[in-house]
Amino acid sequence: MSEEYEEIHSEEVDRVVAALELLSESVSSETIKSMLEGCSSEIYYLVYEDEEGLAA
Repeated sequence: MSEEYEEIHSEEVDRVVAALELLSESVSSETIKSMLEGCSSEIYYLVYEDEEGLAA
């Protein structure tokens, strides 16, 4: 099996992270808020993890 590579653009990641942050602010459940923040972090690191590693 060969692994497929999907290019993910930073603009899309920024847009999704911003939407998750807005959604997180609108919920009262701490459990849901925590899950949304975790998703936001994972999506953020799809693009920015490698860039931060190179800058360090």
